[in-house]
Amino acid sequence: MTATILYTPAVDDRASSSLSSSLSSSLPLRLILAPAGTSPALLDGAWWPRSRDLTVELPALTAVLDPLWGRITRVTVNPTFWPVIPRKVSVHGHIVHVGWFKAEQDPHKLLLLSYTAGRWDLLVIPPETSPATAARLMTTATDPLHSLTASGLIQEAELFRIAAEADWDSTRETVWDSEGGHGAA
Repeated sequence: MTATILYTPAVDDRASSSLSSSLSSSLPLRLILAPAGTSPALLDGAWWPRSRDLTVELPALTAVLDPLWGRITRVTVNPTFWPVIPRKVSVHGHIVHVGWFKAEQDPHKLLLLSYTAGRWDLLVIPPETSPATAARLMTTATDPLHSLTASGLIQEAELFRIAAEADWDSTRETVWDSEGGHGAA
């Protein structure tokens, strides 16, 4: 099953964290899942949280995934990009236990466990990522032919961003030179 809920620019993403925390529950979840029936891949989807606050972000994520994957009971993260990791998060009448693994888990991956259906791995796109890059990462993460890890996808996106910026700078310099630029007296 594919569930795609992409970014809706209803609120400026640079809003203060207190504003973003209060609005997080009212904004659509930014999530994409791999199509059902596709061959197993390294990732089952991608999630683009609005903040690095798991207490605020996890309830909305697990509430959407519970009907699709069975009740989510445990979530693990790598603490590298999460400043506070709560031990438990309340989600619509049940508790989700949260744990962390520093060396064993990719820092850009969220692992979800359900009693009834198993395990899922989601790419976690950093909240500060631009909408264009996030959309590209979400599409790539759900491509069953793509075999990069979560960190591999983030590194690939960064290389793509650097190349695009270099190309943009080169194009601007070419235009500047063609208009007299360096040779102007």
